[in-house]
Amino acid sequence: MEFIYESHPQRVRLKSGGAAEGLRAEVEIADAQRVMVVAAAAEEQLADEITAGLPVALRWNEVVMHVPVEVAERARAAAKSADVDLLVSVGGGSTTGLAKAIALTSGVPIVAVATTYAGSEATNVWGLTTGTKKTTGVDGAVLPRCVIYDAALTTTLPVEMSVASGLNALAHCIDSMWAANQNPVADALAAEGIRALATGLPQVVAEPHGLAGREHALYAAYLSAVSFSSAGGGLHHKICHALGGKYNLPHAQTHAVVLPYVLAFNGGSALAAERRIAGALGSATAVDGLASLYKALDAPHALRDYGFEQSEFAAAAGAILPSVPPSNPRLVTAKDLEQLLAAAWEGADPHILSEPQATLKAEVIR
Repeated sequence: MEFIYESHPQRVRLKSGGAAEGLRAEVEIADAQRVMVVAAAAEEQLADEITAGLPVALRWNEVVMHVPVEVAERARAAAKSADVDLLVSVGGGSTTGLAKAIALTSGVPIVAVATTYAGSEATNVWGLTTGTKKTTGVDGAVLPRCVIYDAALTTTLPVEMSVASGLNALAHCIDSMWAANQNPVADALAAEGIRALATGLPQVVAEPHGLAGREHALYAAYLSAVSFSSAGGGLHHKICHALGGKYNLPHAQTHAVVLPYVLAFNGGSALAAERRIAGALGSATAVDGLASLYKALDAPHALRDYGFEQSEFAAAAGAILPSVPPSNPRLVTAKDLEQLLAAAWEGADPHILSEPQATLKAEVIR
């Protein structure tokens, strides 16, 4: 056995009902005097409640999906003008992403309060979109120094969005198993993340205001992000980043829809990963296990539901192909990508992508 595993210095606080207490402690540890609170308009009231009594110098609510560069620049200028010394992000991936964009150029540390299962809060990965192109990178400056998980803050997240966000976390787990820096430590974290999501998400659906399922999902979101941060992203994330940047598709739903097709495409060429995923899902095969989970969750299943057009298959494949990781376990061609996108657009049975040179047999429903 030979591998390299790199961990990241970060404190994690998980306590239902403990967000305000945790934030106060972190502000004291940082000796912060001028805090910038980043929260989308929909979460301003929540942010106000948990940051009450803190030395807040600036509140910022312009949060946009995929972090357009122009939005980042306005937030950066405001942070500089207010001379902030700590960033507190309260929200999901877009909110955390904006805080990271500010930290990337300013070096101001972040405390991230997660209200979804995006996982961005536990990685050193940043993303910015210029026009229709999304660029990602890795930098230690954007890794939040502390993550605060409070399941009570997620009970207002609608079930449909909770499911999509949780499946985005699942995609982090699965994609890390065939990424360029895949290693057994990250694999173990990812497998436990898959197990926790398969346990927690059905509980969230059955009891949306219960804390147990949401605690499992937050725990899994952290594990998924740590495994992804160590191993890196694979084919799935390259596809979804291209679709998100080029067509402004919703982040979590896009990841949720595309995941079964990438798993079916790669699984037969990554048998060790396939067995780990299947075992974590408690199924004979990974594709069948994922299909059962998706059915139980009534998960997003077709890109056409989110504005992606059939006419864009070839163009999208062309945009994705240059970014396909050389380490992907199966050779990827433009035709393969078009077929995968067509299947994901329709919501077809993922098994049709399981064999090399798969051809779509299902009739496209117009």
